[in-house]
Amino acid sequence: MVRRGLYASLALAPITIALHYLAHPPETIEFVLAALSLVPLAWLIGEATDHAAEHTGPGIGGFLNATFGNAPELIIALVAVNEGLTEVVRGSLTGSVVSNLLLVLGASLIAGGRGRIDRYSSFLSFGLIAFATVLFLVPSVPGWGGDPDRDSLAKASAAISIALLVVYVAVTWYSLRRHVTRHVSSDDEIDGWSLRAALGALAAATVVTALVAEILVGSLEVFSEKVGLSDFFVAAVIVAIVGNAAEHGGAVVVAHRGKIALAAEIALASAAQVAVFLIPAVALLSWLIDPLSLSFRPVEIGALAGSVVLAALVLADGRSSRRRGTFLLLGYGVVVVAFFVAGER
Repeated sequence: MVRRGLYASLALAPITIALHYLAHPPETIEFVLAALSLVPLAWLIGEATDHAAEHTGPGIGGFLNATFGNAPELIIALVAVNEGLTEVVRGSLTGSVVSNLLLVLGASLIAGGRGRIDRYSSFLSFGLIAFATVLFLVPSVPGWGGDPDRDSLAKASAAISIALLVVYVAVTWYSLRRHVTRHVSSDDEIDGWSLRAALGALAAATVVTALVAEILVGSLEVFSEKVGLSDFFVAAVIVAIVGNAAEHGGAVVVAHRGKIALAAEIALASAAQVAVFLIPAVALLSWLIDPLSLSFRPVEIGALAGSVVLAALVLADGRSSRRRGTFLLLGYGVVVVAFFVAGER
C-alpha cells in the first residue's frame, strides 16, 4: 500500500512543474508543493540505488547515489551565483556537507540500528572532508577581516579548487577499483531491476528533482521573510536539506531495510563529494558567470570541522547503533542553533 502511494505521488512533480510555468501560483503554495514532490523523488532515487547496489556493491552504490543526488545542489548553487547570492551559495554548500555528516548519517543509524560499516571507506571520506576544510581556510581567513568577495580571494579559491578536484579524481579512482575488487556478484543475489533500469531511473529522477528543487529555492525567499529567518540560515539549513532530499530519503530507506553499510556509504560519499568535488566545481564554473570566492564564515568552518570530528568518533570502531545516531542528530541540532544565532555576516 505504501509503495503504491509513493508511486502515485510521483505525479506531484510534473504537476508542480506545470503549475509553476503555466499557472504561476503564490510562492507559499509552490514551496509546499515542491517540498511534497521531493519526498517520492527521494524514495525513487533510494529504490533505484538499492537495486543498482545489488549489481555493484554498497561502495559503488553509494557513489552513484551521491553523484545523482548532488546534481540538484549544483544547479541550485549556479542559479544563486547568477543572481549574486554569494552568501546563499556558500551557506548551502557547507550546510550540505554538515547535514550529510550529521543529519542523514544520524537518521540512517537510527533507522538501521545495529550493524557494521566499511570503516576504511568511512575514514577515507572523513579525511577528504578534513583536507578540504583545511584548504578552505586559505580564502576564508582573509575574508573575516575584509570583503569576502574580492578578486584576490576568488583567484585563491580557484587554485585550491583545482587541487581539490585532482585529489577527488585520484581518490575516487582508487576507491572504486577497491570496491570492484572486493564485491563479488552472482546471479543468486540479484533479484530486482536490471542495472540499466536502475541507472535510468536514477537519471530521470535526478533531472526532475533538479527542476523541483529550483522551484522550491525560488519560493524560499518569500517563505523566509514570513517566518523571520536570515538568508544565511535558510541557505545553510533549509536549502541544504532540500538539495540533499535524495540522499536523505535514499539513505534512510536502505538503512531501514537493514543495509546500514550502503546507507552510511550514501551519506559519507555525498558529504565528501560535496566538499572535494561540488564546492570546487561551483567555484570554477562561477568564472563563467561571476567569480565566487570560497570565503566561508568562522561558524561554517567550525561546523565543518566539528561535524567531521563528531562523526569520526561515533564511527571509530566501524559499528552503528541507534544511540550513536542520536548523538549525531544532537550534534546537528547544535549546528542549526549556531547558524541561527550567527545571522547575516
